[in-house]
Amino acid sequence: MMQPRMLGMEEGKDQASVIRANISRTLPLRLLLFCLFFSVMAIGMSIICMYSVRFFVFQQTGIVTPSGLRPWFDEETDTIERWIRPPSNLWHSISDNELLWRASFVPKINEYPFMRVPKIAFMFLTKGPLPLAPLWDKFFKGNERHYSIYVHALPSYVAGYPSSSAFRGRQIPSQMVEWGKMSMCEAERRLIANALLDISNEWFILLSESCIPLYNFSITYHYISRSKYSFMESYDDPGPYGRGRYDWRMEPEVKLSQWRKGSQWFEVNRMLAVKIIEDTKYYPKFKEFCQPVCYVDEHYFTTMLTLQVPHLLANRTLTWTDWSRGGAHPATFGKDDMTEAFFQRIFEGQECLYNDQPSTVCFLFARKFAPSALEPLLGLASKVFGF
Repeated sequence: MMQPRMLGMEEGKDQASVIRANISRTLPLRLLLFCLFFSVMAIGMSIICMYSVRFFVFQQTGIVTPSGLRPWFDEETDTIERWIRPPSNLWHSISDNELLWRASFVPKINEYPFMRVPKIAFMFLTKGPLPLAPLWDKFFKGNERHYSIYVHALPSYVAGYPSSSAFRGRQIPSQMVEWGKMSMCEAERRLIANALLDISNEWFILLSESCIPLYNFSITYHYISRSKYSFMESYDDPGPYGRGRYDWRMEPEVKLSQWRKGSQWFEVNRMLAVKIIEDTKYYPKFKEFCQPVCYVDEHYFTTMLTLQVPHLLANRTLTWTDWSRGGAHPATFGKDDMTEAFFQRIFEGQECLYNDQPSTVCFLFARKFAPSALEPLLGLASKVFGF
């Protein structure tokens, strides 16, 4: 009687064993499928979150388009070199307004965080060629660390200086210039602005194609760098060629008693150079009311700087000019004038103040010298000028 029951119990045990075996085989498979499903969901959520973040950041920041302005440096770096390295190519396509704005940047800390060798910027305002360039090349030779050159010629002029010349590649973008008009002052501001882009330029000298140096580079550099003043001629001329050119419509910015006259050819330090190119107060008045018979190049800079920084001006020019013959233009000297006696008369006739002390060295440059004077000047350079 007990046997069937025992058999039933044994059969139940066998069935239970089979069920447990099936369950043990099924659980790992389900667990694997669950893990796989979870992994897929996690990856999907990560991708959705990533694109959502990018979308919202994009919506907040907007579309960033590259600037249309491009620097004219050869290459960009993330070092101080980017700011102190002058442009290797003076030719650029930026407008005058952009140029003046860029050139007006002024460091507020006076001490430079790098080794700076102060240079003189020689700025030549000319119609075309520089016939006396070989004489200047001789003057500059061996002093490359202490000078830079900028040439403003007529836009149509294409320079052809030899590779050995200091003037090669030093022509800046220019515009038409008319004698006695505001375009001449604009050309001078353009020269200054281009020169200010070189942080090492400390002094700025305006010269013409007919100018020559009267001393060697060492004396010239020493004289300018040691001066307490900038050499901008400024005086009150009560006659028809001074106050007679004044226009009452220039008030209140410029009064008749403040009207000044001076030589177009000047030397200014870096601080005064920035004042010249950043001026927006006096410039419109001179442009509108100092018309051709006014000869704005003889009045604008000298009046403006006398109003702003009279204590920083020597009130004289460094460029000797002979006006003894009268007329609207100074005397021009050619080949036959080039003798030692001629220059001796220039040197001996000098008397002025230098750093508030009497001096017999007053002019470092002279004009006007014709192209025919070049050959004899080269022959006299060593003995007369010291280079």
